[in-house]
Amino acid sequence: MDWDKLRIFHTVATAGSFTHAGETLGLSQSAVSRQIRTLEDSLQTSLFNRHARGLILTDEGETLFETTKDVLSKIQMTEQNIMDGRECPRGNLKITTTNSFGSTWMMHNIKKFIDQYPEINVQMIIADKNLNLLTRQADVAIRFHPTEQLDLIQIKIGTFQHHLYASPAYLNKYGRPQKIEDLDHHRLITYGELPSSPIHNINWILKLGATEKRTPILQINSINGALQAIKSGLGIAAIPDYLVQGSMNVVRVLEDVECPQFPAYIVYTQELRKTRRIGAFREFITKEFKNSIF
Repeated sequence: MDWDKLRIFHTVATAGSFTHAGETLGLSQSAVSRQIRTLEDSLQTSLFNRHARGLILTDEGETLFETTKDVLSKIQMTEQNIMDGRECPRGNLKITTTNSFGSTWMMHNIKKFIDQYPEINVQMIIADKNLNLLTRQADVAIRFHPTEQLDLIQIKIGTFQHHLYASPAYLNKYGRPQKIEDLDHHRLITYGELPSSPIHNINWILKLGATEKRTPILQINSINGALQAIKSGLGIAAIPDYLVQGSMNVVRVLEDVECPQFPAYIVYTQELRKTRRIGAFREFITKEFKNSIF
């Protein structure tokens, strides 16, 4: 099989259409289509089912797509290893972490890393789901629960806390809780869609010290959204301290309550453990965590 045709096939399978693949490859739609037909003829099988809404891989196409993903991953890994063999860390580094942490703490601190290592091309992938590091959806992750994949390396780099916050307007209207049991009678904001929660036990506010069932006034699958709801005066929420730093119109309540601590881990594959860019980022993030107040 011709590798150039396989590369085009992989791009088409990823894009889902000849037109989008052509835009990525810098080829016309007809040129891409011809290359796929030639590949299908050589294999004597159809790789795509053509539909008005796009292309869907056949079973044979799925098998070939898995192979091209593996080949491309190995090529990219080889390229990075060659680049890492040089003295200065360089190459591409895809970092993934949660929405709240990525859009706040990481955005405040990533400039230092980029300035220190200008030859590392950083891509941030911010999402409240665990990307698959083994298939190279990302190179390194900052996560807030232990990984369940034994073939990944994880190193604890620190801990941070959630505390309870409300707005002055809310407290003026509904009163300030004096003890944890008082939350039974307050308007609570929690994280919704628990299966997608980036942190285990994120809704501890519903159980800690509860004497009766607590029903949230709002569930939202964004911690940043919870902060905005607090500011609006809607209710009380448990959010990480780093998210509140510098925020106006937010007051900590029940300051004497011992709130859960959450560990933070840097996670990457065994394959990347000796690469210079991973080592540089691991050293940077560990140092910055130690210098931060969570």
